[in-house]
Amino acid sequence: MRKKCNTVLATLAVGLMSVFGAQSAVAADTACPEVGSCKWKMATGWAGGPLMDIGAKAFAERLEQLSGGRMQVQVFPGGALGGALKVSETVKNGIADMGHLWMGYDWGKDTTTVLFGGYAGSFDSERMLHWLYEGGGVELQREFREKEFDVISFPLFIRTAEVFLHSRKPVRTLEDLQGLKLRTAGAWIEMSAAMGAAPVTTPGGEIYAALERGVIDATEWGTLWENISPGFSKVAKYLIIPGVHQPTAPFELVLNKRMWGKLTPADQALIETTAKLVTYESWLKIGQEDAKSLEFYREQGNEVIDLEPEVQYEARRVGKEWAGKQAEKSEWFARVLKSQEEFEKLWADADRYRNVKVDGKN
Repeated sequence: MRKKCNTVLATLAVGLMSVFGAQSAVAADTACPEVGSCKWKMATGWAGGPLMDIGAKAFAERLEQLSGGRMQVQVFPGGALGGALKVSETVKNGIADMGHLWMGYDWGKDTTTVLFGGYAGSFDSERMLHWLYEGGGVELQREFREKEFDVISFPLFIRTAEVFLHSRKPVRTLEDLQGLKLRTAGAWIEMSAAMGAAPVTTPGGEIYAALERGVIDATEWGTLWENISPGFSKVAKYLIIPGVHQPTAPFELVLNKRMWGKLTPADQALIETTAKLVTYESWLKIGQEDAKSLEFYREQGNEVIDLEPEVQYEARRVGKEWAGKQAEKSEWFARVLKSQEEFEKLWADADRYRNVKVDGKN
């Protein structure tokens, strides 16, 4: 593990040293030769919160910093430059130069997007990071998005396992899921329906009102910390964990191909390296803040409920079954799923050599 971490840190260090070293020797014919010479618009799917602050806006701030001010990004909230759930389309059509989104929002066009965004059958975030950056995932993501959606794509932001539900009703068992009106997105729409729920989808900015009015019984959105800012604890008494529907959730930076093609290789590498840096920073930030957040919900009077094992096992089973069916219909899905399954086999014994027992409980 130490060797793996050192490899990751060394890669980032080399990239950043190259970035800073290049600032004093920017080629005269570069597309972004001077401070403020490249100004871009970023569409997002977020009204605010951590996805905006330590994802989209953090990327804009880091890119301006690391480019010496040559590259500047104006970040727009969800819906300002197009549909909040259609960011990749907005970017492809040139309405925005780049976008920040969860790739699974495009699952209706190609279910392969769910494999890159995380679903009930995914591994955890640490393994997802390793698969993306060391196991060929980034390269597959770039190729898939460019060929099938005509945009350039890199990971940008990753969260740990989500909260399963903020709910107006207690949910512990499979029976409790039956007919539950829950807000979700991506392939979990189909999976939760298969488990008996009544799912709907809506942009993040509309969830609170729907929950408050009782239009929905429950919602999933982000992690413990991320869900503080939307205020779900005020209108939903029950907090249900863990997020078996979303063990990990990598997010995505998409870029317009024409805009991308105008950049020098050095500036393209700068954007990719910046996205990678912000992805690691978001993972660390969320992990730390999640650890502080459970007590917040207790103080708000929320009841914290642990899902019964039967629900967790069933969600995993349904997720894997769904993925197998998709692989039969899609060459791209089968190719990405095979890569992830091979990665899981490689890491099959990881818990044996990584987890040290210290108190008789783990």
